[in-house]
Amino acid sequence: MKNFIAVFSLFAIVMVAHAQDPATPKPIAPYSPAVMVNGTLYLSGQIPRVPETGNLIKGDIGKATEQCMKNLGILLKQNNLDYENLVMVNIYMTNMDDYKAINDVYATFFKNQNFPARAAVQVVRLPMGAEVEISGIAVAPVRAVLAK
Repeated sequence: MKNFIAVFSLFAIVMVAHAQDPATPKPIAPYSPAVMVNGTLYLSGQIPRVPETGNLIKGDIGKATEQCMKNLGILLKQNNLDYENLVMVNIYMTNMDDYKAINDVYATFFKNQNFPARAAVQVVRLPMGAEVEISGIAVAPVRAVLAK
């Protein structure tokens, strides 16, 4: 019995879950949109693709940012998390002049203003000609079990 518990415990520690929800755009390359490892959800970069059509939002950085965040939100929800569980976010943009507009939309997704740590960088190009891409890391809350 001790061996079973030890093996089961080891399995639980390294358990990895790959997430793909039909409500999110299908990946355009060989990657998982989200991977859960021991209560930490690693979210691949989301470009502003509309899940229902696969179309990319271009020409309106506000709407593009909103779609990126909605795509992240779908993955968070699928894993019983929300934006408040994000601990790190990376924003990639093709034009640093869009920084303020991106921030204005991004901030609306954090109702309690508990913002995660973040990096925001300008890049030369993004997949499919996107103007913004957002990735993140979220952590599931630890649930304490109290003895009675």
